[in-house]
Amino acid sequence: MAECHPVGFQWVMEAKARGAKVIHVDPRFTRTSALADVHVPLRAGTDIAFLGGIVNYVLEHEKYFREYVVAYTNAPMLLREDFRDTEDLAGVFSGLDAGSRSYDNASWQYEGTEVQAASGERDQEYDKRTDGGSSVTEAARGEAHGAGGAVIGEGEPERDETLTHPRCVFQVLRRHYARYTPELVEQVCGVPRDLFRQVCELVTENSGRDRTTAFAYAVGWTQHTVGVQNVRAAAVLQTLLGNIGRPGGGILALRGHASIQGSTDIPTLFNLLPGYIPMPHAHQNEDLDSFIEAEAAHKGYWGNMRAYLVSLLKAYWGEAATAENDFCFDYLPRLTGSHSTYETTMAQLEGVCKGYFLVGENPAVGNANAKLMRLGMANLDWLVVRDFSLIESATWWKDGPEIETGEMRTEDIRTEVFFLPAAAHTEKDGSFTNTQRMLQWHHQAVEPPGEARSDLWFTYHLGRLVREKLAGSGDEMDRPVLDLAWDYPTKGRIAEPDAEAVLAEINGRDAEGDPLSSYEELKADGSTVCGCWIYCGVYADGVNQAARRKPGREQDWVAAEWAWAWPANRRILYNRASADPEGRPWSERKALVWWDPGKGEKGEWTGHDVPDFKKDKAPDHEPPEGAEGPEALSGTDPFVMQADGKAWLYVPSGLTDGPLPAHYEPQDSPFPNLVYEQQRNPVRQLLRPHPDNRYQPSGDEPGSRVFPYVATTYRLTEHHTAGGMSRWQPYLAELQPEFFCEVSPELAAERGLAHTGWATIVSARGVVEARVLVTDRMAPLTVHGRRLHQVGLPYHWGPNGYSTGDAANELLHLSLDPNTHIQETKAFAVDIRPGRRPRGPAAVALVRTYRVRAGIDEHTGTEP
Repeated sequence: MAECHPVGFQWVMEAKARGAKVIHVDPRFTRTSALADVHVPLRAGTDIAFLGGIVNYVLEHEKYFREYVVAYTNAPMLLREDFRDTEDLAGVFSGLDAGSRSYDNASWQYEGTEVQAASGERDQEYDKRTDGGSSVTEAARGEAHGAGGAVIGEGEPERDETLTHPRCVFQVLRRHYARYTPELVEQVCGVPRDLFRQVCELVTENSGRDRTTAFAYAVGWTQHTVGVQNVRAAAVLQTLLGNIGRPGGGILALRGHASIQGSTDIPTLFNLLPGYIPMPHAHQNEDLDSFIEAEAAHKGYWGNMRAYLVSLLKAYWGEAATAENDFCFDYLPRLTGSHSTYETTMAQLEGVCKGYFLVGENPAVGNANAKLMRLGMANLDWLVVRDFSLIESATWWKDGPEIETGEMRTEDIRTEVFFLPAAAHTEKDGSFTNTQRMLQWHHQAVEPPGEARSDLWFTYHLGRLVREKLAGSGDEMDRPVLDLAWDYPTKGRIAEPDAEAVLAEINGRDAEGDPLSSYEELKADGSTVCGCWIYCGVYADGVNQAARRKPGREQDWVAAEWAWAWPANRRILYNRASADPEGRPWSERKALVWWDPGKGEKGEWTGHDVPDFKKDKAPDHEPPEGAEGPEALSGTDPFVMQADGKAWLYVPSGLTDGPLPAHYEPQDSPFPNLVYEQQRNPVRQLLRPHPDNRYQPSGDEPGSRVFPYVATTYRLTEHHTAGGMSRWQPYLAELQPEFFCEVSPELAAERGLAHTGWATIVSARGVVEARVLVTDRMAPLTVHGRRLHQVGLPYHWGPNGYSTGDAANELLHLSLDPNTHIQETKAFAVDIRPGRRPRGPAAVALVRTYRVRAGIDEHTGTEP
């Protein structure tokens, strides 16, 4: 966090100055480690084993917050008799179809409920729930419920509040994690058991009624074939400790850019609509009612999905969206499977994807298996690159690595590349949404130079020109574009669209055209317009709430008048959990919101934050029979976005790869899985075989020792992501002038590597060279009884700019998390040798030699 998020890290330092303990778990010793009280080096890719060990410690020593767990989680729920855990099935869960790499989650359900499909397999249940419709394979639904829990089966789950029934979630959890002992953590992660116990004690001593612990994770935690389950493991631990919904607790995703949170809220993701509404699939005869029936939970705030979606459709298509035409629901694009970045690359290679827009992306060096990205772009008809530097994704056709090796010739590449200069954030108005879900408005400081234009300008005017070109068309295929509500005020010499007008549309308005103040005001009848329901209120009273900057000294510690946080300016989600079931704060020290029986007609929720609960819903409220949506939640259901109002220690639906986190080795690993017989995530996503995306043997398989070292990629403070924003800045290039690798003195001696000299790093996908940094920051570990060395590789470089070098992502494979389709970049196996890499065709020959030595073919590493 100090390395990659130094501005946010100031608050960690303030907490430390007040007595907080800072624990840093990372394979490398970084700037964060230097300021932490405890640094825990561990083997990259073993986070679930480490966190699972802490969960086991919490359960074994009864350190969990029992009152919180019984009242606010699904720990008491009983599971079906036919559920089988990893303990029963050698490392997999019941319902696995190894051939299709998928789970049927019927057996994962609670006792007393009907089956509800996992979001990743939702299509299997579609016919049953909507009386028809054809199935779509490759459903790709893992991100469909990003703002809340998935739908669960109908019926009333059986409960055991004593937590003693052998089939209750709590006991299943206890059995599942029993094998994650300190000894196993030491064996798998390389963390000495004494250091591990110290972490366990620090975390548990600082959790409970009077204290809370926060987890902050880097975006790299998601970049594994078990990325979602890494975060889930932290959620299990934090929920057991009562650290969710309370001040000083939670799980904070340290987002990679200033507005990565914003670009998932109003998404650049292929399978979500704004506000985490799932994108519809290409079912036949699917109407709005069928979609809502299949996708919306019947309890909690997702039960109001129709109001959120209809208001969004009204924002998209305005007057054209009417009740008679399903509010233009048919105009929405339909998914036919996963259309993630990497599937799109495969579609390019197959000639299916003909054109591509790159906006703020640099896949030629920034994506996993960068070579495959360039080969895909070389098969396009046209490519549009918008950036403010001449990034590698705009020039690969003339100076990319494949030109040097002879694998591609410029004169043979038919892709027409358009480079359009982009405005920087200082040259445009707009908002950033940070990891706290807080929208902060930034005002334009200067005009963009020359022909540089903002993203908003480009999108608006491209849409305007396309609509002008289609004007008068009688083709029904053109109606969705022609009917768009595309009227935005513009200003200035270049007709820049008014960003505040866009924010006002996102906020929404009522039937009279007045700004809405809360998503609770959204209607399902088409009388309200809202571009993103979770952002409703950011323009309340016609005021840009995101632009507020009231100093902290002029308000209380919650600082509600600094910018605006979604939803409803609520600073801590699920804050009903900060009070006990009777509505009293768990402790005065940690008081956040509470029930005041003396306020309002019958009492109401009050406190320092905006209560994440119906204001007048008393703690003893029981919903009437048949209630739906928010009305179906009781007074002790604080997790209002979940389908049952509870925090899920165990996930009966919504994930594609298991109801509980389990340790699997990375796709390419020099070690066998000591926890289970199952080596890798059995439902990890492997892309179609390609000669330039070979996987490596792992564990005890023949050939795995050809790649004996674990590598991990990371960022530096001085550079940013793929380098497009920093390698063109002379000051930053001078601070970090060359691509380098970090190795321990022991590894340097073992492989003959000289400090500041050159090293060649090889995988089954590629070869790169890097300057050698010999440092104690990369401490060797003892794993599985043998010495392990790890190689650190910052991934900011490419051939363009002031500071140039090879791209670490040349080494990576495409094996993805099955929920989010994100690549595994933080744990893979390599070899390292002294000297510079070969040039030209000899570089390709070296990689081929390694493949032969390891016995690699198209089947290697593809077994379930």
